[in-house]
Amino acid sequence: MSVGGCACPGCSSKSFKLYSPKEPPNGSTYPPFHPGAMLDRDVGPTPMYPPSYMEPGMGRPTPYGNQTDYRIFELNKRLQNWTEDCDNLWWDAFTTEFFEDDAMLTITFCLEDGPKRYTIGRTLIPRYFRSIFEGGATELFYVLKHPKESFHNNFVSLDCDQCTMVTQNGKPMFTQVCVEGRLYLEFMFDDMMRIKTWHFSIRQHREVLPRSILAMHDPQMLDQLAKNITRCGLSNSTLNYLRLCVILEPMQELMSRHKTYSLSPRDCLKTCLFQKWQRMVAPPAEPARQAPNKRRKRKVSGGSTMSSGGGGNNNSNSKKKSPANSFALSSQVPDLVGTKTCTVPELEDRS
Repeated sequence: MSVGGCACPGCSSKSFKLYSPKEPPNGSTYPPFHPGAMLDRDVGPTPMYPPSYMEPGMGRPTPYGNQTDYRIFELNKRLQNWTEDCDNLWWDAFTTEFFEDDAMLTITFCLEDGPKRYTIGRTLIPRYFRSIFEGGATELFYVLKHPKESFHNNFVSLDCDQCTMVTQNGKPMFTQVCVEGRLYLEFMFDDMMRIKTWHFSIRQHREVLPRSILAMHDPQMLDQLAKNITRCGLSNSTLNYLRLCVILEPMQELMSRHKTYSLSPRDCLKTCLFQKWQRMVAPPAEPARQAPNKRRKRKVSGGSTMSSGGGGNNNSNSKKKSPANSFALSSQVPDLVGTKTCTVPELEDRS
């Protein structure tokens, strides 16, 4: 089925590819591009929005030389294998392959009622990606343009200011959603190269429709097409799940304790609150820095008693060792001499 008058075989409204903006659309390097085949809801007729080079045969970014970029390529490739039969085990295996056990995923965006920020842990990450497909998406991949890679002690950071999350939605109608923003990732510097920190800050989004849909001269259908199917590029299913995560994320400790020790919810809550209370009370009760000061005072007092009862050898040795010690002992010598002069006449009178 042709789209927008295109007679090329295999070009349909439900299968299209993105190509590089660096090359001319009608060049011979890439397959032919058909401008005007898609319609942007916000800016009118526009060609397909291509943030970076997309592999013509697979519909996702090609791997680059850097290892972090290749990990994103593998993540996109794994998401391409999604089907409607994928269950929770499939999503958990996907998260285990690309995310650390203590990974944190953060998404920031701005809605009509103000800016939003949601942070979820490793346990809730599989459900987040699944909610994107449950919201009507049939394909999901990330496109990175000019990413910056930095090496640290035990992790590698990837900062991409021009990242695009592309989803193709089949419900309620065929729409391609391009979400633009900044993506910051931290990969552990080991053999697995799994993600520890995922922070996606959304700036804007676009929803693109096939032009062939506009051939239907139905006013009601046109009014429905004019409405966005997402909010800031996220479906209602994903937004509702992120709101639910505000309650679920603090309860992860209770859930893990319940699975580990098979305690009742009330007992789990009691033990968690008791442990947190102990953490709040315990630090002030530990005198960790006062013990060395007391020991130093005892050493000084011991040195004075040794100098009073011992003789002149210790004083002479201390003077030879360091001028600081001789200065401390010399300040105490007059008192010690005075005590001896007071006791000697008493002994002579008694004798």
